[in-house]
Amino acid sequence: AAAAQGESSLDLGQVRRDFDAQGCGLVPRFCSQEECQELRQRIVELVREWAEPPPEQGGVFRTDEGQTKAQGAEDYFISSACKVRFFWEANAAKQRDPEDPEKTLLQLNKIGHGLHECDPSFKRYSHSDTEKTLLQLNKIGHGLHECDPSFKRFSHSDKVRKLVHALGWKCPVLPQSMYIVKNPVIGGEVTAHQDSSFLFTEPKPTCLGLWLALDDCDLENGCLWYRPGSHSEPVRRQFRREVDPADGVVKMNFKQLVPDEQMSPLEGKSVPLEGAHDTLKQHGFIPVECKAGDLVLIHGQVEHLSLPNTSARPRHSFQLHLVDSADGVEWSPQNWLQYPAGQAFAAL
Repeated sequence: AAAAQGESSLDLGQVRRDFDAQGCGLVPRFCSQEECQELRQRIVELVREWAEPPPEQGGVFRTDEGQTKAQGAEDYFISSACKVRFFWEANAAKQRDPEDPEKTLLQLNKIGHGLHECDPSFKRYSHSDTEKTLLQLNKIGHGLHECDPSFKRFSHSDKVRKLVHALGWKCPVLPQSMYIVKNPVIGGEVTAHQDSSFLFTEPKPTCLGLWLALDDCDLENGCLWYRPGSHSEPVRRQFRREVDPADGVVKMNFKQLVPDEQMSPLEGKSVPLEGAHDTLKQHGFIPVECKAGDLVLIHGQVEHLSLPNTSARPRHSFQLHLVDSADGVEWSPQNWLQYPAGQAFAAL
């Protein structure tokens, strides 16, 4: 197994120069294969604990034009800040029938691979099969960094702390973490966005994303793409928490923060698969192909996305988001993600 890159071989100064210039950076071999496997195995255990007996609840996660409708008024999502919650892939969850799980699973198989005709064993498919439940999930979030010991150990490790401070964050705190499954064939796209739209701080944006690849990531299984230099642009939208005066229900909506001419043409928009790579390159995006154990650094204002996973291979990743709390910076009270009163974000 490949070993993690030693601190002596990591030039943090060069990492910061690249990050400051591009808005995105890559730290090869940040984690060993053993560390990656521990996180992958722990997710399987968490899914097993959640799915047996069959889960009564689970959200659907999407980032396309239907995002506000899917997550905007769903309490399961809105209240997930410091919990471990499970979110279905849209292409999987829309076929589920809570009144007839067996029928639902047969539909999923037919849509995904036609396995209902190729292998009779899939007629015995059930929610108790942890691996197959995992194959329907989009992500697990948003409190893994605090609620689970394996993910907490990585999130609060000395190497993460040293790297974040080397990048210039003075008093970082950890509001959010996510495990993205990006399953074979049905793993959905993540449309172009800025992380600071969802993790907004005032009076200035301070979000930083640490994206740990747990599988090799390439053009076929949905690697990251980003637009170099776009981190110098302002935050264009904020996903805001609002209370509907009519019924008192908390709902989420995007508020545009810049004039129309400063909006990005791809932000929040699905990219047609045919010719997608050429389309992205024409708009200034470049792919970030990387290996399991590599860490991608994502500035909160850099525009980035990932296309669907159309391959037969998974593309698991663990994503940790932090913000700075130095120099009077405060978490926006209008952010979708809010901890219960009296509970603060963990300091790094």
